[in-house]
Amino acid sequence: MYHVDIEHTQDMVFSVRAKGKELLIDAKGSAMTPPDVLLAALGSCVGVYLRKYAEGAKLDLANFTVSVEAEFSKEPPVGFKEIKVAVDLKGAVLDDRRKQALLTFVKNCPVHNTLKLNPTVDIVLH
Repeated sequence: MYHVDIEHTQDMVFSVRAKGKELLIDAKGSAMTPPDVLLAALGSCVGVYLRKYAEGAKLDLANFTVSVEAEFSKEPPVGFKEIKVAVDLKGAVLDDRRKQALLTFVKNCPVHNTLKLNPTVDIVLH
């Protein structure tokens, strides 16, 4: 099971703790905002699955970048309507079959699957 604790520290700043590590989030933008963290989770997950594929296929894909961008919808409910993930393989050459297999594999990352599944989110007050 995954578990994350978030503590309000001041104004719009929150301390996030998981697995003994800490991340600061600032909704006003002096640090990563909650939407930044969501996009970072997706991009990082795609990166992890790209590495897993490369290792299993014995491909040299050590030098790549992942960029994720999105804009909030203009109408309620406010949220991302479209998220674009771009992977730059930094010159690595893959044939079309290998590219398709790689794309299929990275689309199985759990964060991508979670966004696709539109999970139920229960919020309770204690």
